[in-house]
Amino acid sequence: MADPKGFLTHDRELPARRPVDVRISDWREVYQDFSQEKLTKQAARCMDCGIPFCHNGCPLGNLIPEWNDLVYRTDWREAIERLHATNNFPEFTGRLCPAPCEAACVLGINSDPVAIKRVEVEIIDRAFAEGWVTPQPPAVKTGKKVAVVGSGPAGLAAAQQLTRAGHDVVVFERADRVGGLLRYGIPEFKMEKRHIERRLEQMRAEGTEFRTGVDVGVDITAAELREQFDAVVLSGGATQWRDLPVAGRELKGIYQAMEYLPLSNKVQEGDFETSPISAEGKHVVVIGGGDTGADCIGTAIRQGAKSVTQLEIMPQPPKSRPGNQPWPTFPILFKMESAHEELEDGGGQRVYAVSTTEFVGDADGNVRALRLVEVEGPQSGFKPIPGTEREIPAELVTLSMGFVGPEKGALLQDLSEVAGDGFYDARGNVARDKTYMSKVDGVFVAGDMGRGQSLIVWAIAEGRAAASGVDRFLTGDTALPYPILPTARPLV
Repeated sequence: MADPKGFLTHDRELPARRPVDVRISDWREVYQDFSQEKLTKQAARCMDCGIPFCHNGCPLGNLIPEWNDLVYRTDWREAIERLHATNNFPEFTGRLCPAPCEAACVLGINSDPVAIKRVEVEIIDRAFAEGWVTPQPPAVKTGKKVAVVGSGPAGLAAAQQLTRAGHDVVVFERADRVGGLLRYGIPEFKMEKRHIERRLEQMRAEGTEFRTGVDVGVDITAAELREQFDAVVLSGGATQWRDLPVAGRELKGIYQAMEYLPLSNKVQEGDFETSPISAEGKHVVVIGGGDTGADCIGTAIRQGAKSVTQLEIMPQPPKSRPGNQPWPTFPILFKMESAHEELEDGGGQRVYAVSTTEFVGDADGNVRALRLVEVEGPQSGFKPIPGTEREIPAELVTLSMGFVGPEKGALLQDLSEVAGDGFYDARGNVARDKTYMSKVDGVFVAGDMGRGQSLIVWAIAEGRAAASGVDRFLTGDTALPYPILPTARPLV
């Protein structure tokens, strides 16, 4: 145990965010540096519980008490070894994961939980700075070829595991750069893309091949893919976005979040001088109260929006854990992300328990306003409250309401014809067995494409688990670790 009294003598502390007026003038990450002295105090708060519920809270089963103790003792080299033992990309999860591990922290029963995410990200950043993150090419090649379709966190995790197992792995990505939503769905101010680039450099050195600009199912058919490769991993995500079919939806100026956000990332990549869809000088309305909505807020503010309003159909969540979401479950709480702080600083607001009823256009077919109504619910549906209708200005609207499953394009259509009945599960995701294989022999599924819209930490866990199943399918056995996920059983 790091410090038997650490949880009594140290309060939870996180790095400060850069001042709002400073950070909204650039696209760099919002947090300031965190001193080693402060970090070791946070690690010392870990109680090294007899039953570490943080393990169960984390889908990857991260060895959290172990690397907390190592950080307290400033044994950084061993800390990154223990962190990498369960997580291929802690630089991603440490910045982007909502931390179900912290929700399950025993200290969180009656106090603030250990700052697990901050310890995690400091370990991996120190490891890269010290040159400890090096390629791990396989000692022996199997001669087997594996195609990974999709280069988000699930695909990258599966690819790295399979490459290290000795297989020849090719990752196909339909976008022009590798990374999936990590690349084009996450703004720079949440995660600078240099973190992706340095990890891809390691993966290429290990032997993983990346092919961008390839729309699998069109540029290469499912049949060709199965013929050229010994196994296939589908990790294309749940990219079919949820729409809002109300009057006026056809007006210009209304976009899905994933039509809007990637363009600002392309500006940072140098593809555009300014975004083709810009909020500059406009009244912006963001529909959806989740993380993607927050990303749209921060992006619109940096683009110079005149005003920003966020709408959410659910009522405002509580600030502390409610009785019906007891420890160690993951509670739905009111969050003040950096973008929300920027929103309030600029006079914007988050509006809860409202539903959009109509988009109103001008003479040129552009959206100019949005009509909404307050609702009660969600019990028995969201019922409009009479007399609460109102109109707010809206010259740019982003729909950030989540995703409903994988796109049923040519790739999945062709594979479903091969599989016959049962290719999709009841929710419309690609069905798979306990080894993560679909109904098509040799075709495996990892991440949101099989699970539905979920967290980055789940995607990495599923990528690792699917890689284990692929390795056993190809060689008859596997030495790859198999995360024991709550919704899956270990291989037998």
